[in-house]
Formats: sequence, structure tokens, C-alpha cells
Amino acid sequence: MFKMKKNVAAIAAGFVSMVVPFVAQAADTEFDNFTPMTGDTTPLNPGSAKPYKLSSPNFSQETIADRATQNTLVPGSNSGNWDMIAGNETGADAGRYLFMPWEIFSTTAPTKAGVQRIDLWDTNYNTRTTTIVAAGTQNFSSGDASRWTPWGGYLTAEESWGTGSTAGRLFEITDPTTAAENSANFVQRSVIPRVSHEGLAFDTDNSLYFVDELNGGSIYKYVSANPFATTGDDFFAAGQTFALKVDNGGQFEGNNAAAITGLATWEAITDLTGAALAGISTVLADGTIDGRVTADNANVLGTGFNRPEDLEIQTLANGDQFLYFTTTDSDDNANQNDGRGRVYSFNLTSFEVKLFADSHTLDAATGLEAGVAFKNPDNLAIDSEGNIYIVEDQDGGVEDVWFAMDADRDGVAESVSKWISLSTAGAESTGLYFDKFDSNKAYINVQHPADGIDRTIELTAAPVPVPGAVWLFGSAIMGFLGFKRRKA
Repeated sequence: MFKMKKNVAAIAAGFVSMVVPFVAQAADTEFDNFTPMTGDTTPLNPGSAKPYKLSSPNFSQETIADRATQNTLVPGSNSGNWDMIAGNETGADAGRYLFMPWEIFSTTAPTKAGVQRIDLWDTNYNTRTTTIVAAGTQNFSSGDASRWTPWGGYLTAEESWGTGSTAGRLFEITDPTTAAENSANFVQRSVIPRVSHEGLAFDTDNSLYFVDELNGGSIYKYVSANPFATTGDDFFAAGQTFALKVDNGGQFEGNNAAAITGLATWEAITDLTGAALAGISTVLADGTIDGRVTADNANVLGTGFNRPEDLEIQTLANGDQFLYFTTTDSDDNANQNDGRGRVYSFNLTSFEVKLFADSHTLDAATGLEAGVAFKNPDNLAIDSEGNIYIVEDQDGGVEDVWFAMDADRDGVAESVSKWISLSTAGAESTGLYFDKFDSNKAYINVQHPADGIDRTIELTAAPVPVPGAVWLFGSAIMGFLGFKRRKA
């Protein structure tokens, strides 16, 4: 593929040292050894325990939890649409659990979201998955966001906000690993302004980034007055929230406009304690801040992206960090037939926003622009070597997960490659999460398939056999040529 392994000939290793010079490695992974795929899969009907077409014979997949089993064990207990995934990355038994909210949505009735936990150490399929926040607790609806905190809590939030809404809230589970069934301590963190939440990310200073998933939504940052607090109560007790303003601000990305790039600033939408700023903050009846309306205030002029969804942070060898975010419905010509959606990078040190990838980025499998094959990027994930993966959100169960090659780590991908493809009718991939303690394991959810059986899939990458060294080297050359074409 695009990177050599330690058992490849020295000449190949030397070649790749030119191609990938600045990767900050935490642990080696085999997930970046694959053959880029072409074409779309044919959806299976209505579902499958092995729902993905894989780009390498050394990858495997296994269902580790499913909604049907949960509702058989406790009838009616699981409302479905399993969404973003996080693991317990610190503390006792770190790496043992996965957490995910339910995004169940209804246009005719209140949504009843919950949160479940999967015990990866439990070999009993019927007991490893536990609902720790029952559906509809505190009217929790459209659960989407999912992030482990630096102090050992678990954050989730509602992907629903608008005029007259009671949602748009961020919650913390303060006892995520020990909570018994339906008994988690589920606390609203009301210092965070209300928006339609999806992505959450912490930087090395423990600032919390989030988005407003809207056609015209902004990117936000919360800076706690106590950033290295050891509890969520202290972290969220007081802090200031900002909206991202690129150049002069007030832009609207829409579906027929150029990418919004350039130097950016953070504009305050609350005071240092999280309270309203006079003439700027829009305060709701319960005293919380409407982040959406406030970001559009004439004194703020937050930049409006087209459905910003997920966030991921990459740390470079020199300590600099890139914040990546997707804009799912953005386009430059209002024509979905040649691709749609963008991924941006934002250098948290230089404050520069760049276009990381879109349908004009080279497809490494063809050497041509990805075009219509690259459509509606939604979720992001990052593996143990800092590689970025892009999960599409397309209708009908034909969608892909892309590997983005950014060899020089400048925040602009030289190419993208189809890594896995979903083949379950009616379904959507969501929540791709790379195990922080096993660099060759990852997890992804398949939600709302035609058969109604949401699944959590474990992906495993086995080492590539030594005889494949020649094949790998050829693939690396292909990747390098793609890089040269991009820069020509």
C-alpha cells in the first residue's frame, strides 16, 4: 500500500521514507496495507452479519453486538440507530468498553434515545451489551456524539436543534464503566450552548471542540476555566465558548460555492464563565445559550459551513495539531452527480483552514479525480499512525469508507482510496473508531438497515505476509505517482 512494513526489503523502506516523511507513529498498524477498491457494491437484502466489502484479504469482520439480540433479551428495550463510538481510553480496565448513543428519529413522535456499553472482554454474546441510559431518559433524543473525556467520563449529545426545540444538549455520563443497567449518572452540561451536535474532540490543552450540524452551521470551541479538572463537574463549572470565523466571517458554504479557507479567529459567544455576553449571546428561557443564533450575531459573524458533522484531531511529531471536520452537503456546482461534500483541516497553531479532501482529490486506484465516487463525507476516524479515514453518509446502503493519504502531513490529502464498502440495503455506516490499545482492531456501526437490525462490527487487520513485499512496493509507487500528479 502506501507505507512499508518492517519486514520489507531495505530499498522499499528507503523509498517510503521519501513518501511519508513526517508521520508521528504511536503504534504500527496493518490497516493502511490494502489495495484501493473501485466501483460500488451491490446492497445485500436486507442485512448481513458481515456487511462490508474489504480491501484486503488480511482484513476480517465480525458482528459483536446487534439490536435484535438486545430486544429479544429485553423486549422493546433498544430503540435503534446505533451511532458514534468511543472507548474508555484511560483509567481502570482502559480499552475494555465501547460506548454509543442511539440516534433513533421519528417525524411523528418524540425520539427516545439511549446509551449502551459493550464489554469487549465478555466472551458471552448475550451479556456483553448493556443499556446504561434507558431510552428517553431526561427526554434524550437523537443521540449522536460520542467522546471519552480526559478525566474519565463519557460525553454524548443530541443531533437536534431549532426553533421551539428542547434538545441541542450535551450530556456526561460520570460513571460510564461501573453503571448498572439503566442506572448511569446522566448529567446535562448546560454551560455548553445548544446546537445540533455530532462531532466532539479535545485538543492537548483540553479545549473541547463541537459543531452545529446544519446547512450554515458553525464550528465551536469551549475553553474551561479549569481545563485539567479531574471531574466533569469542575471542567464544566465555568468556561468560555467561541465560534470559528474564517477571514471576515459570515460566509455561507451552501451547495454551490467554493470551499471556505484562509486564516481564522475564534470569536467569543459567551463570557469567561459561560454566561451571556451583552449584545451578543441569545439566552433561552432556561438560561442556556442558543449557540446557533449567537454565532450568526453581527458582532460574531461565525462562518457557516454546510452540515458540519464530525471532528477529529491529529497530533504531529512537532506537537502541532490539526482539527479535521466534514461538511457533508457542501458542493461547488449544486450537482451531486459529480460528487459532493468536503473535509477541512484547521491548523490549531497557525490558525489556517485548508481544504483537506473533496471530490476533486485524486482517487489512488485510478489516478483521476474521485468524482461521484466521493459523496457526503460524514464521520471521521484516525488510526494509531495518524491516518485519516472518511465515512460517507449516502442513501440506500451503498457507501464507502475512504483512506486519505497526506504523506507530508500538511493538512491537504494527496489522494483518497476506498478502504471498505458497505453492502447492506438501506443502511448507513457510522462511528468508525480505532482501538487505542490494539492498533489492528477497529469498530464501526451499521445503523437503520432494511431488516432493522443495527450491528456493531469489529474489524481486524492481520499482518501482510512477507511474500507480499513486492506487491506492497508497487502499491507504494502508485501512491507516490498520485502525489506527484496532485502537486503538478
